[in-house]
Amino acid sequence: MKQGKFFSGWLKRPAILIAGGASLLSSMVWAQDPAAETGSAALPKGAPNIVVILLDDVGFGSAGTFGGLAPTPNLDALAADGLSYTNFHTAGICSPTRASLLTGRNPHRTGIGAVMNSADDRPGYSGIIKDSTASIAAILKQYGYATAAFGKWHQTPDHELSQAGPFDRWPSGRGFEHFYGFQGGETDQFHPTLYRGTEPVDASLTHDYHFTNDMTAQSVAWFRNQRTMQPDRPFFLYYATGAVHAPIQVPQSYTDAFAGQFDEGWDVLRERIFARQKELGLFPADAELPTRPAEIPAWDSLSVEERTFAARLMEAYAGFVTHTDAQIGQLIEALKQSGEYENTIIFFVGGDNGASLEGGIEGSLNYLAGLIGLPEPDAGRLARIGDIGGPDAHTHVNTGWAWANNAPYQWGKAMPAWLGAIRNPLVVTWPARMADEARGTRRDQFGHVNDIAPTILDVLNLSLPDSIDGVAQQPFDGTSLLYSFADADAEERHDTQYFEVFGSRAIYHDGWFAAADHGRLPWTPPSPTPTSLEDDIWRLYNLDKDPTQTNDLAAQRPDKLAEMQALFMQQAAANDVLPLRGQVVVNRGIETIAGDRTTMTYGPATRGVPENGPPAMSNRSWQIDADLHSDGNATGVLGAVGGVSAGWSLWIDAAGHPNFTYALFDLQTLTLRSDQALAAGDRNVSVQFDYDGPGYAKGGKLTLLVDGVAAASGTLLATTPGLFTIDETFDVGLDRGSPVADYPVFNPFTGGHIEGFRITLIE
Repeated sequence: MKQGKFFSGWLKRPAILIAGGASLLSSMVWAQDPAAETGSAALPKGAPNIVVILLDDVGFGSAGTFGGLAPTPNLDALAADGLSYTNFHTAGICSPTRASLLTGRNPHRTGIGAVMNSADDRPGYSGIIKDSTASIAAILKQYGYATAAFGKWHQTPDHELSQAGPFDRWPSGRGFEHFYGFQGGETDQFHPTLYRGTEPVDASLTHDYHFTNDMTAQSVAWFRNQRTMQPDRPFFLYYATGAVHAPIQVPQSYTDAFAGQFDEGWDVLRERIFARQKELGLFPADAELPTRPAEIPAWDSLSVEERTFAARLMEAYAGFVTHTDAQIGQLIEALKQSGEYENTIIFFVGGDNGASLEGGIEGSLNYLAGLIGLPEPDAGRLARIGDIGGPDAHTHVNTGWAWANNAPYQWGKAMPAWLGAIRNPLVVTWPARMADEARGTRRDQFGHVNDIAPTILDVLNLSLPDSIDGVAQQPFDGTSLLYSFADADAEERHDTQYFEVFGSRAIYHDGWFAAADHGRLPWTPPSPTPTSLEDDIWRLYNLDKDPTQTNDLAAQRPDKLAEMQALFMQQAAANDVLPLRGQVVVNRGIETIAGDRTTMTYGPATRGVPENGPPAMSNRSWQIDADLHSDGNATGVLGAVGGVSAGWSLWIDAAGHPNFTYALFDLQTLTLRSDQALAAGDRNVSVQFDYDGPGYAKGGKLTLLVDGVAAASGTLLATTPGLFTIDETFDVGLDRGSPVADYPVFNPFTGGHIEGFRITLIE
């Protein structure tokens, strides 16, 4: 039985959506063969603008529009003006979802089957997107659309992220004429690491700066400029927020607005969300709420202090959701004021995966530490409760809150064996073409992010070009959703879809869902070696009758389970999913900027090098050297990597004294300072680190030297076994992004010039 039939009793179902029917769409056909190598020089009159909005790490039950307790009035308005898809799916984790959304292909087929930070040597997981899977931006640009991307990208391999390029897999190489945003998986919202086009830029940080506000203003300025200069040229705008991915950072007033609202805890919150979802008609009255997994503690089992800390984390999360909705409202309002809203198709994807469980059982002020095996100490956590959501913390919510915000589904991000990882809302609006009786209705046909690109071309009555830039194109894997626009009762057309992240895997087919978990829980460090998948236990669900995935039928229907397992393997083989492997600590066989080099010297204008770009300094001894000329009043950063959460910086303070700071998350911050100010002339300031290895994350002795003479020394209790951050960069002559040490933002070097900055690995 098709899932739509199961929901037919409680959905409002109009017969017609598109005013004028298909004939109205057919007037938008291009003047030439749509499969041609290049598009028409002149666009058909009336071609709509297209806006794709993508949020980050938002659970199905987070937004008020879909039952959540964080008000989202602007999403409410969009849903009231269009269609809400409640059976829509993502890839279960960031980079694969983005690749699939923009290309219309399955993620592994594009080469991005894993989050960029976990790419490896398998073809489907390389992190190197294939030219044969061109983006919808590249296709639309051929036909004359103006194209721009704002916000998070996270689809460029790290070894191509320096200013040496190549830039083929930057947004500008994937069909976007303009880009303003960040390249990594996250960024500090108050001190972001940004690029304009392919150039590193530093945001103009005012006292009330926030990146979501900034990217919204940049988006509005771009499309207004487009309409002024080329009023007849439609635009494609990709708006991908960093919200509400960690670090959860938001203006304090938004956090304070939720004070005391979550004191009852995640168990009560989840039940309340599910009750609201039933009131909204999202689920039938007899739908069941799955019980809390044993790995997540009951709220009542926490101490008073733990509850106080956790409640404030959730207040910041809800504030971030509401703040993001407000900024999207600014974008929509600007479209209305400019007269563009009516003829703009908006695809609002409510998350690139479910809410993130990576904050850990206790929640965190510096969550990445726990993910790499260096969890923050309990002592002092409550004393820093005022930092939650602010610029001095990389806040992340407790696993319990993420689970609650994925209501009614189980688990979350990176676990696609469960709907909590892959079920995200979709809202589609196009006021100029939507009949009044259709607005505010829902669709329950199965959908996937790979459906959006085919839908866009279908709406425009275009076909996927046979080749782009001389490269033959792979066909779409997605299915256009246009068939469902005008007919809520239309038979489901996207009837099969596989999912896989880190070995956790699932297959959907005609209302059935089979899945097997694998490996670690998302808030624990990955294994240093691949783990076997042979003992993974498969489960089976009939989602037509069991929409919340509560009744495992594997034992009752072994025949159906075997059929679904075989279908998964067929799909896996066809989409470069094989060989399957769990997540490991080390990226196997992946190219890096440094390669095999054990020493690299950087010039004074080095900017935006990814943290894993220099020779790998973790788990070994090393030395850094800054050769400079001082005019006698030198001050500022010589070289730095990381930011406020963790990193290192070699810098000269306002009094002219050389310093070296190593910040190890919330475990230890060690600053060495020379007693003497740096004299004028040609100088060398260096740091030696003698590692206490072998092994991972050991400590060691740090020595700060000036002109080869020891000026200060100290002991690190431990070091990072891998990265400090996943977004901040290595830079010479300033500290881009958030500051590593206690100095002004950026803190550029002045009072002389830097000749070179050298990193050397020591055997």
